[in-house]
Amino acid sequence: MANIQQVAREAGVSVATVSRVLNEQDTVTTKTRIKVEDAIKKMNYEPSMLGRNLRNSESRILLILIPKISNPFYFEIIKGIESTALSHNYNILLCETDSNPARENIYFDLVKKKMADGIISMDPAVNMETLTELSKTHAIIQCSEYAPNSGIPYVTIDNEEAAYRAVKHLISIGHEKIALMNSDDKFLYARQRKKGYQKALEEHSISINEDYVCRADELGFEYGQHAMKKILSLKDRPTAVFAVSDLLAIGALKEINSNGLQVPNDIAIVGFDKIDFSNMTHPTLTTIGQPMYQMGTIAAKMLMNKIKGETVESVVLEHELVIRESTSG
Repeated sequence: MANIQQVAREAGVSVATVSRVLNEQDTVTTKTRIKVEDAIKKMNYEPSMLGRNLRNSESRILLILIPKISNPFYFEIIKGIESTALSHNYNILLCETDSNPARENIYFDLVKKKMADGIISMDPAVNMETLTELSKTHAIIQCSEYAPNSGIPYVTIDNEEAAYRAVKHLISIGHEKIALMNSDDKFLYARQRKKGYQKALEEHSISINEDYVCRADELGFEYGQHAMKKILSLKDRPTAVFAVSDLLAIGALKEINSNGLQVPNDIAIVGFDKIDFSNMTHPTLTTIGQPMYQMGTIAAKMLMNKIKGETVESVVLEHELVIRESTSG
């Protein structure tokens, strides 16, 4: 393989001029640039990206922190991040934290040691104290889940308003006994979606039945099943369920079907996220659609702008209520 010195000789220019062309500097004349590009092509020269990145103090790698790779909610967001990153000559590295501080610190060290240029955090259980401290000297963006007072820019939706719309829809079709299938209140999205649930009930003078507020330990199909089992065991059973995640809602749907009950005739269900699976269930799932791919593209652009030292503002995207068979028959 040819080296940069051979390319310079072939083009009849200095090594420094070849370097300027490779780095897309505008101090080289068009005529000289063409000569260098022709020599590169003729000699099949492949520049060392590692060497170039070291000279520029950059890795061209973006870290994506997610709690679990198996959660389909992240698929479209990651696609959006990756397509945007690749179009700007960045690569991404997926980092499954499993909400483990020791793992997180390994990934944080990659940024500190300049082996990665920045972080997009989608982990709701991330150590915010450490992340906030790191953000003072490194490029970090929060995506979907965020800490509002951390000073770290974020892209998300209005979770409270989305939950409010979901529950209001259930009320509008005649339901008053509405259960909430939530995750842990330590997560901001869980608190916001619970607030939206409460707001919709209070607005329609429906008292909140604490027996109807059920917490799942994690977001997953099986946890939705377990939570639904508890709800079905209540003497005064609810006629509808709002789940803060499609994973929980689909698990709940399976449990309802297993008990010989029908959705939506016996119990209506609304989920949250609009993952692909939500349109493949029987019946199909009414859900809150998040613009996940768009969320990913915006997060990537925000991070790349942050890496450049630009001021970045937080973004709140629109959501949609997708009405399907689980509430409309």
